[in-house]
Amino acid sequence: MTVPLPTNVIQRGEDAAASEPIDLEAGPLTMRFEPQSAFLRYVRVGDVEVVRGVYAAVRDHNWDTVTARVSDLELHRSAEGFRLRFVVTHHQDAVDFSWDGELAGRADGTVRFSLQGIAGSTFRRNRIGFCVLHPASCAGRPCTVEKVDGSTERGAFPDLISPHQPFKDVRAIAHEVSPGVTAQVRMEGDTFEMEDQRNWTDASYKTYCTPLDHPFPVEVHEGTRIEQSVTISVSGAPDAAASRSREPLHLEVARQDTEPMPLPKIGLGLASHGQGLEKREVERLRSLALAHLRVDLEGFEAGAMAAFEQAAVQARALATSLEVALFLSHDAELALRTAAAAASRLEAPVARWLVFHRDEKSTRARWLALAREHLASIAPVYGGTNAYFTELNRERPALDDIAGVAYSINPQVHAFDDASLVETLEMQRETVKSARAFAPAMPIAITPVTLKPRFNPNATGPEPEAAEGELPPEVDVRQASLFAAGWTLGSVKYLGEGGASSVTFFETTGWRGVMERTKGSPLPGVFRSLPGSVFPLYHVLADIGDFAGGEILPTATSDPLGVEVLALRAGERVRILAANLGGASRHLRLICPHLSEIVAIKTLSADEAEAAMLEPERFRADRGLRHEVRDGRIDLCIAPYATLRIDTTEVNRP
Repeated sequence: MTVPLPTNVIQRGEDAAASEPIDLEAGPLTMRFEPQSAFLRYVRVGDVEVVRGVYAAVRDHNWDTVTARVSDLELHRSAEGFRLRFVVTHHQDAVDFSWDGELAGRADGTVRFSLQGIAGSTFRRNRIGFCVLHPASCAGRPCTVEKVDGSTERGAFPDLISPHQPFKDVRAIAHEVSPGVTAQVRMEGDTFEMEDQRNWTDASYKTYCTPLDHPFPVEVHEGTRIEQSVTISVSGAPDAAASRSREPLHLEVARQDTEPMPLPKIGLGLASHGQGLEKREVERLRSLALAHLRVDLEGFEAGAMAAFEQAAVQARALATSLEVALFLSHDAELALRTAAAAASRLEAPVARWLVFHRDEKSTRARWLALAREHLASIAPVYGGTNAYFTELNRERPALDDIAGVAYSINPQVHAFDDASLVETLEMQRETVKSARAFAPAMPIAITPVTLKPRFNPNATGPEPEAAEGELPPEVDVRQASLFAAGWTLGSVKYLGEGGASSVTFFETTGWRGVMERTKGSPLPGVFRSLPGSVFPLYHVLADIGDFAGGEILPTATSDPLGVEVLALRAGERVRILAANLGGASRHLRLICPHLSEIVAIKTLSADEAEAAMLEPERFRADRGLRHEVRDGRIDLCIAPYATLRIDTTEVNRP
């Protein structure tokens, strides 16, 4: 007998509800403070975002973020502004650091965030202190940077993603946020510099301390005190009448004369648990119309050959091709000859080779030329990185030696909360745009896309093992949630709009996959899934798979951090998918010239989720409820974390 899952687990993967933010005002500025993490977000003047966020980070010797725990919060409001005080502790392994925080806002539009901290132990760190996030909407805008020595530099926020720091030795940054209104952010207590966080799909330019050209890790001695502050101020005459009303939320699907983009070929990764596929799993995966299955081959001893053989068997069962990632080492030529021979012997349907080297973050020309010599007759050879776009952007491949470019994506390099994950979606498109700038005529493969990092490419020491009863660091409890389904929908939208040729998502089965195994989760008390079920994101990929070979119609939403929309077209068929990425119901007004008089609407919310997961065939056989449309518009309500599917032409045929 299956035990029902709590609503919070279905929605977000964990029983605890998301914390409620605190909305604050300081003169013309509005902002949001998250008490669970001491994160100041979305500082705005009217509709214009001035600062995306301010937070204090503690990063250990491997660049792992030590979680902040907030207590003793006190808020005082008055006609003059507000004052918020709290205590934050960071404790993990050898790291023990705590600080007293204060966030104060005044009626003149000044906000000051300060910390006074002390080390409770001796430990090694790569960073301690404030990070200031300017929004990605600043791209291309002029700014003035005040240096630590008092001099000034005029520049601009990068348009294409900058591989290196745009500004160094920073004390303050000022830019015009709207005509006649200038914002300045001043940072005290250390030397700061900026990096373009879009490299990791964060939707911001991050100004942080300490500069990376200083030695790290640094030993912090017990009793060490650190004091820092960030002050945000605006000058000029903001429009006091600016409104931020977003109800009803507008979703717009482009007119028929707007240029669509091809839907990327979508595949999955071979399950890392190493087990084969059961008959029912094969049948369900075939319903996704997958283009490929990725297999990683590290070395070419018996274990790697067994993985290659297993992948070839599964690819044939799924009627799909293989994306083969080869990890070369000292004897690269032998490995390449072995791979070519194995592909021939197994009659493996290889779609592309991804060639990496174990000692390089981005594959160098020597190995790519060698790989092309041995493998190009079987399938195209792609170069790039098994890590993040950052590595590709900083060490760009020799284009003469490859047929395509590859890099991976995950949304949790720097932050881990739901809002931060949602912010990364639009930036996925920006990575493709920037890759196109230096590889304009090549297919771009995003492989793989995962919720959590698979490994730490910047570690300076061994990674700690997960404690007994804890999830491995590459597993996210949200994998089996409605939130992950909405996030996946947004990922397909933005990667497709950017022009990615193929995308590899997650894995086939298991807690990093699209469905749970028959025997269930290895840690059912932590990763709470239903044995033998599909995850909600399975249905999103199935809805998209129905349009394999089709195209993506451009869409826009008045609140992309709240609700996302993806529109697909294949021949006369049009399907619109919408996802609520937050915990409150939203009223939507969908405007689409493709809507006919009657549409079919199907919902996947917490109410339908268990049935959809346990009996996906029955759920998918139901086409949804018929709904009348007038003048190309439809008003809807979408439940928390739910997805909607709207089908048009198919239901109007006589």
